[in-house]
This record gives sequence, C-alpha cells and structure tokens, in this order.
Amino acid sequence: MLNEIIFFLHALFIGICTLVALHFGSFGLSIFICIQSLISNMFILKETTLFGFTATCTDAYTIGCILSLNLLQEYYGPAIAKKIININFLSLCFYGGAIQIQLWYFPAATDQMHPFFGLLFRSAPRIVIASLLVTWLTQMFDYWLYKNLKKIFHDRYLIIRNYFSIILSQLFDTILFSFIGLYGLIDNILNIIIISFLIKLIAIIISVSCVRFSRNFLLQKGINE
Repeated sequence: MLNEIIFFLHALFIGICTLVALHFGSFGLSIFICIQSLISNMFILKETTLFGFTATCTDAYTIGCILSLNLLQEYYGPAIAKKIININFLSLCFYGGAIQIQLWYFPAATDQMHPFFGLLFRSAPRIVIASLLVTWLTQMFDYWLYKNLKKIFHDRYLIIRNYFSIILSQLFDTILFSFIGLYGLIDNILNIIIISFLIKLIAIIISVSCVRFSRNFLLQKGINE
C-alpha cells in the first residue's frame, strides 16, 4: 500500500509543480517539459509494484509533460508549443549522445561509480531509443489533437479538453511504446498495455484535476510574454 500512496503523492506533486511552472509563463513551462522528459527517460528502466502489477515509475512524468504542453498551447498558442516539442526532442537526443560519450572515457583508478553508470545507461538500448522516438511522436499527436479540440470547443471546457487529449495521447503512447520497445521481449503484450494504461488513467485523473486552478497561476503581467 505504501507504493500506491507514493504514486498518488507523486502525481499530485507533478500537477502542482506544473501550475508553479505556469506561474513563470511559457519559459517556465518549456523548461519543465524538458526536465520531466529527461527524468522520464533516465528512469525508464526503474520498475515498481502498483496495485499488484509491475509498472514503470516514469508514467507520471510523461503525463506531466503532456499536461504542461497542453497548458503551453492553451495560454501561449500552438506555434510555441510545437517549437518546444522539437527543442525537447533535440535535448533528449543530446542527452542520449552525451551520456554515451561520458561512458567512453576510461575511468580513473579511484573511480568507483563508473560500473554503476555503465549498468544504468548501457542497458536495453532498444528501450531507450524507443522511448525517445515515442516521446516525440506522442507529443506531436497531443499537439495536433489539443489544437483541434480547442477549435471544436471554441476555447471552452478546459478540463474536459485536457482529459480527452491526455487520455488519448497516453493510450497512443502506451500502445506504441509496448510494440516498439517491448514486442518480442514479453509474452503477453496486451496485458502490459492494459495494465500500464489503467495505471496511467489514475495519474491523469489526479494531475489534470489541478488544471482548474491554472488561471490563478498566470503571471499578473499577462499571458502574452
């Protein structure tokens, strides 16, 4: 039960931090998106047990990224949101290349951490590459979906639009990553998709509930900076 409590607090923490990032405008949200993406890909192999099932600990960050992206598009427009998606992907590619370069250096005789870094960053390259690709595709899908929902609902129903776009984008993310990163490595791919998506739904409900307070966190000088 302790893991489940941590999970609820984790999702709530990310939702609150998203609002704090919004308070600093488009600049704050942009940085927050990149930070969450880096953390998500760094700990993609970290697993835990939630509700009796094995799950990754990074799903909450993935949802936080999409939530931040939606708020960025909501208050600052689709142009800057699309730009941040591409910048975020570039930063992830740089991150992937940079850590490999670091591992190429021969460690000093006194270096006790190199084996642990090697174990962490050299394992499962297929999963890491799949994560980078799926992150970009999911964010582009959400960008397109949220942009159209905003037009369809004429800028109304902020909570509903966020729930709809994040749920569909995370379903897309779960299916795509399961097939690109895990297909052939596990026996029951459908079971993994269902469990992962159900756990994501819980995090979505918690995180998106914070959106109703988003306007209260906007900068007093306006939302057009």
